[in-house]
Amino acid sequence: MAKVLMVQGTMSNAGKSLVVAGLCRIFKQDGYRVAPFKSQNMALNSFITKEGLEMGRAQVMQAEAAGIEPMVCMNPILLKPTTDKGSQVIVNGEVLGNMPAKEYFKYKTRLIPDIIKAFQKLEEYADVIVIEGAGSPAEINLKENDIVNMGLAKLVDAPVLLVGDIDRGGVFAQLLGTIMLLEEDEKERIKGLIVNKFRGDKTILDPGITMLEERGGIPVTGVLPYMHVKLDDEDSLSERLTDKGRGVVNIAVIRLPRISNFTDFSAFERIDGVKVTYVTRPSELADADFVILPGSKNTIGDLKWLRESGMEASVYRFAQEKPVMGICGGYQMLGSVISDPEGVEEGGSIRGLGLLNMETVLQKQKTTMQVSGSFEKLTGFFACLSGQRIEGYEIHMGNTHPMECSDQTEAGKKSGGALTRLQTKGQTDENASACMGEERLDGAVCGDVCGSYVHGIFDHGDIAFTLAKALADKKGVILKKPQESDYQAYKESQYDLLAEEMRKHMDMDAVYAMLRDAAI
Repeated sequence: MAKVLMVQGTMSNAGKSLVVAGLCRIFKQDGYRVAPFKSQNMALNSFITKEGLEMGRAQVMQAEAAGIEPMVCMNPILLKPTTDKGSQVIVNGEVLGNMPAKEYFKYKTRLIPDIIKAFQKLEEYADVIVIEGAGSPAEINLKENDIVNMGLAKLVDAPVLLVGDIDRGGVFAQLLGTIMLLEEDEKERIKGLIVNKFRGDKTILDPGITMLEERGGIPVTGVLPYMHVKLDDEDSLSERLTDKGRGVVNIAVIRLPRISNFTDFSAFERIDGVKVTYVTRPSELADADFVILPGSKNTIGDLKWLRESGMEASVYRFAQEKPVMGICGGYQMLGSVISDPEGVEEGGSIRGLGLLNMETVLQKQKTTMQVSGSFEKLTGFFACLSGQRIEGYEIHMGNTHPMECSDQTEAGKKSGGALTRLQTKGQTDENASACMGEERLDGAVCGDVCGSYVHGIFDHGDIAFTLAKALADKKGVILKKPQESDYQAYKESQYDLLAEEMRKHMDMDAVYAMLRDAAI
């Protein structure tokens, strides 16, 4: 039976995901078979396993830190918000359906057998399982029938590390307030406190640590510094979404209201001189060299926002002079028409930007698979990618195909150039035959406009740097190639750095003692 340790937080974005990843790396380095687990994740950033099953990106990142293949049993329940009051519910990697929050709150206890089964499957592999909670265990309105924080800790009899975020201020109130709002048996599960994201001289903090231990009755297991590691962060409060600034090369990602999989662009952020900025106003495109329309959980709704905010016209004008790319929902938006005959999103049809001569028909069946292939010989700005290998995964509702020339919009006629199709091969013949019809397009390029369904397209090989260098060449500036050109290898170095820093600032003897005392 695996030993188990749970990491909970005082709030969202307290740093639980990275702490779990760091512990996974440390246990791996110490010779243990380790795996992450999160019973229920709410996120618009997701991943597709080799089996074509969907899971949260945070557990994928943690699995990478543990040195193992991501498995859907690491995240049996994934909630993908579709509106302010409802989510698509994914169980064991497959869509169960859309539910309003109130309905799901009543339904979720029926998923406990799925959680237990997933956890038991993970136990067959791992010596140690590191569990991540969600939000805060002290959210009183969510405590009834909890399946992700203390409810799960009781279910698997896990000791708990509680993480607070000092960077936001009020960390002592965060930690002590959380403890005070818990039941006595829940308090007893907390074996250590972690003060996270500390900047400065720790000796200045020592009196506060002493007070925290005295009043809380729980030892402080670590004071972790603000760690400058560049790893995928799925939280919607991620600092990268609000960070502004300018670089030698500037990439503007449109921050759609229902943006998904913004981790697609992490590969650019490690390149010195490249600045990725998430923008919501037309004026923010003024200094951009490259515009990307990202994925969306509601393509039609976000396309309407794009139109109403004035961003559509700005992106269209931008495309007349500089390159534009769309990923997944953004790719669909670049086409001429999006139709929704089955009411998958909002029903009806809507005009797209018309920069690619394509039509998308939304369908209830979700395409989920890993893919691989290569770019054909391209012209225009994206000629730099000719022959480059593509690897990634697809998650979308709908099929995209080229339109007849007579049906092309005026915008499409003005974009110029012939439409070049991008075809990839599915990971399995079953998925490929189910999802890849004769007219299906994984992507298309026309002039300086490119679209693709493939998430993670920038993560492999030199694709990210090749695009960044082409942008720099176009401006007449120079970019230095990263020392580690392969993004996957770069991430490995970041996991090692994360583990190294955590070892310096955490009492790992105390952590191992918690594992020894775990009942499982």
